Amino acid sequence: MEQRKLGSTGPTVSSLGLGCMAMSDAYGPSDRGESIATIHAAIDAGITLLDTGDFYAMGHNEMLIREALKEVSREKVRISVKFGALRGPAGDFIGMDCRPVATKNFLAYSLQRLGTDYVDIYRPARLDPNVPIEDTVGGLADLVKAGYVRHIGLSEVGSDTIRRAHAVHPIADLQIEYSLIERGIERDILKTCRELGIGITAYGVLARGLISGHWSKDSGKAGKDYRLMTPRFQGANLDANLALVESLRTIANDVGATPAQVAIAWVAAQGREIVPLIGARTRNRLDEALGATKVTLTQTHLAALAKAFPPDVAAGTRYTAEQMAHLDSEKPATR
Repeated sequence: MEQRKLGSTGPTVSSLGLGCMAMSDAYGPSDRGESIATIHAAIDAGITLLDTGDFYAMGHNEMLIREALKEVSREKVRISVKFGALRGPAGDFIGMDCRPVATKNFLAYSLQRLGTDYVDIYRPARLDPNVPIEDTVGGLADLVKAGYVRHIGLSEVGSDTIRRAHAVHPIADLQIEYSLIERGIERDILKTCRELGIGITAYGVLARGLISGHWSKDSGKAGKDYRLMTPRFQGANLDANLALVESLRTIANDVGATPAQVAIAWVAAQGREIVPLIGARTRNRLDEALGATKVTLTQTHLAALAKAFPPDVAAGTRYTAEQMAHLDSEKPATR
């Protein structure tokens, strides 16, 4: 698989990464054996970047990755971990804690759950409003010096925060949502990252499955699926967004690919500094996503996609109003 370097200071990784969150019940029940088989198949296909968070099912996802990697050379993969999100016993999110002392504690538990002595990329999941980003990144820099962390990343922060963080220690990459129907990064964040030599790991490239071509009005109702609580998956918004998928399907038929493959290929085509994270939790979905690496989008195809998916075309916000209010990435740059 093609390799891409994450920014000017980050690691070299595969051109697609595997997002592992959905393997730990976020999108309804998942099969442990199939999840592990999917991780193995991804590695066999050349994927080297595995993305997780210590709060994904309260550590379950990290332990799942440990089990999947027990027969895999540690140097064969790059593990990216998000930290800082606090959860209660009921699974609810109750805040952020990115103090350096808390960061050390979170990392200690992640290393144990993952069965490793270092993390390749370590990043706060969101900006902690009570802790200056300089303090958070300064604490992470100490962990880099100690050898427990190889690279520092960020997630869902805006241009001003990116600049402040990068001034303390080089940032390898920014993890942020980016898809045909979520283009907020294009306002100023993508330009800032390019200026500073910071890579992008793009999650939600299929809008959590909404534009995969597989979602319907009845999807997700058989189990506990948090997507059903988000605005884009509800009521008239869902109808409007599924209508967009039909436009994508028409273009995909012309390309000779599936809607999911075209959506992934489009994100990858936006720049070599961008690495799409695919959230496959079964080998079938992984195989389809891997097919995106063989898709070539011509200027005609790109023009058709631009016409069908202008910025802000999606109906509804990507998170609930409460969650949107905590997204530093939604704040416009001041310089």
